[in-house]
Amino acid sequence: MTPDLHQMTNAELKEYISAHRNDDRAFRAALEVIMSRRDPNAPYQPYPFDLSDPESEVQAIFADKLKRTE
Repeated sequence: MTPDLHQMTNAELKEYISAHRNDDRAFRAALEVIMSRRDPNAPYQPYPFDLSDPESEVQAIFADKLKRTE
């Protein structure tokens, strides 16, 4: 019996993802549900492998965040 992922809370989904990390289909399904709940207006932080020059671009992101916290 497959649980209704859309009825789970984020905490339950995170536990489900952790418990099913070796089951690609279950992991991906739960991850898609949790990612669909993301606020579309939240700032986007790119995944480093999607960047053309990951090292310098990630350093620039961190430097910008550090400036904002000072």
